[in-house]
Amino acid sequence: MRHSIQAPAAVVMVRPHHFTVNTETAADNSFQTLSDNREDLAAKAYDEITAAAETLRSHGITVHLFEDEGTLTPDSVFPNNWFSTHAGGHVATYPMKAESRRRERRPDIIEMLKTHYRVQDVIDYSGLEPDGLFLEGTGAMVLDHMDRVAYAVRSDRTDPIALERFSTHFNFEPMAFEACDSTGIPIYHTNVLMCIGTDFAMIGTEMIKDPGRRDELVGRLARFGRRIIDLSETQIGQFAGNALELQSPDGRILALSTTAFNALDAGQRAAIEESARLVALDIPTIERAGGSVRCTLAGIHLTPR
Repeated sequence: MRHSIQAPAAVVMVRPHHFTVNTETAADNSFQTLSDNREDLAAKAYDEITAAAETLRSHGITVHLFEDEGTLTPDSVFPNNWFSTHAGGHVATYPMKAESRRRERRPDIIEMLKTHYRVQDVIDYSGLEPDGLFLEGTGAMVLDHMDRVAYAVRSDRTDPIALERFSTHFNFEPMAFEACDSTGIPIYHTNVLMCIGTDFAMIGTEMIKDPGRRDELVGRLARFGRRIIDLSETQIGQFAGNALELQSPDGRILALSTTAFNALDAGQRAAIEESARLVALDIPTIERAGGSVRCTLAGIHLTPR
């Protein structure tokens, strides 16, 4: 099986010691479910990330696991929102909407990248925050590294000016579009709606209400012969779109949650497994914060030193 520039072989994960559901972000994240028992949540979330990292390592994925012992960063388990890495040695750090999420940016993670990988530059977009211009990393954007397209659902967390700046700097074509659920609630992050693999793309097409734009996106995703796996709104609500293809020594895998795996039907699983093994990670507590496996994985598209 050929190596894919779409699928990273290494990831950064953050293990929380005081995990809780972030009430600050609940207003525009309909995937969140609140809970009062914070100690129970924290212990379970810690164990879930520990087990998920071990499972990925058992499949040959390099996992750089960082600890978060603080109490002021409830969403730190989702590092993909504040930084991304790109072939050629480029790193981006992003402007975050919620003030609590701005504290997630960690110099030690950037220094680790510089130590273990070839990093040419770090472009910091966080200076856009005072102007209310937000772009929450690979939550706000789902990147097609092969076709150089940045797919982005319009929302308060995905500003068109910030998207344009990123796309110019990193040589992506921006494709912004509207998406919402059946009650009209907008999708808050693009990576809950879609996942792009090397030979397939998973997307909740029925949530893209403009038929012309929907056809345009599906056509573009299929340009390299990718198989389109259509996800229902119910499956999107079960995080079936929030997955990440990774490159293991034995071929590609698709990391997704147990919730997402169970949401897929037999035909969808078979279509994915034509090119990537499904690896289910059990993170039900983490999912209560409104994100799933893809959100917990910051892919490393850099060359090791």
